[in-house]
Amino acid sequence: MPAQTVTRRNVLLLGAGALLAGTALAYGLWLPDQATAQEAQPVTPIAADEAYRQAQAGEIILVDIRTPEEWQQTGVAEGAIGLDMTQDDFVASLVKLREANPDTPLALICRTGNRSGYATEALAKQGFPGLADVKEGMAGGRNGEGWLNRGLPTYAGTPANVHERTRARLGQ
Repeated sequence: MPAQTVTRRNVLLLGAGALLAGTALAYGLWLPDQATAQEAQPVTPIAADEAYRQAQAGEIILVDIRTPEEWQQTGVAEGAIGLDMTQDDFVASLVKLREANPDTPLALICRTGNRSGYATEALAKQGFPGLADVKEGMAGGRNGEGWLNRGLPTYAGTPANVHERTRARLGQ
């Protein structure tokens, strides 16, 4: 079996996963009824077109975890809010979303499904419930066609647009 090439991207993704896992431990708040339980939770894979349908129907909360620069480049998936996973308050914001919407799955989407996969798995291992992973992401790749290639709608990823929709969903 060939050794995996160590790239800056692999190191960053691994670091992001470790950061999420550590931060998730610090925010053991999402299991108020089971504060001591850290049982791994399942992650549901979801295709982009199904994520769009479910977001429009209010069956999931779609969360774009890319950076603001990426939001501006491609727009944000219609129905999604933006929570930049590189920000210190990322997990705290997910906790707020979970507490305000305890029965609605949170579906994470990124560019190609790599970051959303790492994030959902790290959070699920720490007991964060109700997660879905839009594995093909916005641009698509090895996990599927992608939001943009499927022609699904987006909104302009300006800071004002993303902030307004995110603030409204978080109830701030």
